[in-house]
Amino acid sequence: MKGRPPHRGSGAKRGPGGFAPRAGTGPRTSAKDAAQRAARNRGEDVSDRSPWDDGTAPESAPRPQRAPRAATPKPDAPRTRAKPPVAKAPIAKMSAAKAPRSEPPAPPAGPTRREQRAAASATLASGVQTLTVAPDEAGMRIDRFLGARFPQLPFTRVQSIVRKGELRVDGKRAKPNDRLEPGSSVRVPPLKLEQPADRPRSATKVAGDAEFLRSLILYEDADMMILNKPFGLAVQGGSGTVRHVDGLLEALTGPDGQRPRLVHRLDKDTAGCLIVAKTRLAAATLAKSFRSRAARKIYWALVAGVPRTRQGRVSTYLVKDEPTDADARMRVAKHGDEGASHALTYYATVDQAAQKLAWLSLKPVTGRTHQLRAHAAHIGHPIVGDPKYFDVENWELPGGIQNRLHLLARRIVIPHPRTGQPIDVSAPLPPHMAQSWNLLGFDAARYDPIVEAPEA
Repeated sequence: MKGRPPHRGSGAKRGPGGFAPRAGTGPRTSAKDAAQRAARNRGEDVSDRSPWDDGTAPESAPRPQRAPRAATPKPDAPRTRAKPPVAKAPIAKMSAAKAPRSEPPAPPAGPTRREQRAAASATLASGVQTLTVAPDEAGMRIDRFLGARFPQLPFTRVQSIVRKGELRVDGKRAKPNDRLEPGSSVRVPPLKLEQPADRPRSATKVAGDAEFLRSLILYEDADMMILNKPFGLAVQGGSGTVRHVDGLLEALTGPDGQRPRLVHRLDKDTAGCLIVAKTRLAAATLAKSFRSRAARKIYWALVAGVPRTRQGRVSTYLVKDEPTDADARMRVAKHGDEGASHALTYYATVDQAAQKLAWLSLKPVTGRTHQLRAHAAHIGHPIVGDPKYFDVENWELPGGIQNRLHLLARRIVIPHPRTGQPIDVSAPLPPHMAQSWNLLGFDAARYDPIVEAPEA
């Protein structure tokens, strides 16, 4: 085994220039050889390259220092003695002009150019976006936030993204009913948006949509309006739904670009009071009123049969039969079941037609999907014309009554978003319900006992 060369700090005898002479341990290259080899690799002239060259000569432009590669002699290379070092003044006696150059500055912290390009390519390929919650979007549900930012995205797709955990809020998985805080970071997965046709909207169509919406207004001021949504008109778009309130609101966009916004929803076949905010701030404030249950809602319904208890309370847990379907049928579940939410409704019988039909007034405390329809069916008195929940054996629709959902969002009382004063608006019976009320002899002006029901 060959011996190792003596350490520079050992007591070996020093040679010219203060360096210890090399031991007989095989060929080693000098600093000059290493510098010449590095220069050859860079394609430079190495005829007379000195490792201590300060680069002042025109032909030797300064270059960044590189660590010399260790010389590893080939096994077959002939053993040759390295040339003795050229006699020069010791390093300690070099003039100030020839002082050793300082080390190059450390590279700046952060990703390299290659890493930056790779990250940009990955973002471009994946389509991932990061959105920041604006102050006037504070308190919005995460699914409503996504629907507002991407109006061309179907609401069913929005719910699917949130349900599958593809959305992240400040790095954490979000739930559909999570509320956003201003400044939060929302990571959105790649979205396959249906690009709208590049055709300008017809001025006649816009004017027609605006006139239609204005004909539905029950209340309006600078901050909000309440519409009388007709039976059969969807509130938001979905699979196969082209005409809906959210789309029609484009026609009411103001000169400042502010577009009216939905605050809550009604089922497609439920008629009555629908609140629309004219500004983002009003939308956020009204949404908080719904969440805090400061809004009071009363619904009217025509049901099969007459409840034995004329005034009562229905408290259950509801869950979707098909979690992937936004309009799926709700069923009564047990506390603790996956996806189950508590639902509470008060009801009162206002009038009845023998034992065949009853006019119920309903006050929902919570706001679950299909809550009133599912609760009416749960107590054994489903709403007339309900295609999802009406299931009574040997029941025939009385003559003259249309087979349409008899459910009306009759009245709403909500604090004004700016003044805080209560806004109290009532909607008239839709045509098919007005026809049924006339046939059955019900008086729409009759006292409604549901107003005395508790609020919680």
